[in-house]
Amino acid sequence: MARVLIVEDEMLVAMLLEDMLVDLGHEPVGPVMRVDAALQAVAEETFDMAVLDINLAGKVSFPVAEKLASLGIPFMFASGYGKAGLIAAFSDFPVLQKPYDLNDLSRHLLQLES
Repeated sequence: MARVLIVEDEMLVAMLLEDMLVDLGHEPVGPVMRVDAALQAVAEETFDMAVLDINLAGKVSFPVAEKLASLGIPFMFASGYGKAGLIAAFSDFPVLQKPYDLNDLSRHLLQLES
């Protein structure tokens, strides 16, 4: 079981992701809905990996991704736009396509764990 930080600004989407993580045997942390709150969670919470919505209330989550990468914490982005929403620095990171699919989420989590 992994503890997974959820960074998602839409409550219904976050709740769906929480349910899916629990169904897969993981423990959700959060959700956090803003970049500042996500950076604070990275500094204060204990978790094994993270799912980052790219767009958080009009701001991008790339500062959170930079912090996670610097700490060696695996993460994936979540987006309805797929890799098109990423900047070049993160083009090699996995992207979970919205709307979420349980099998895709499971596959991405397994990739992060390895």
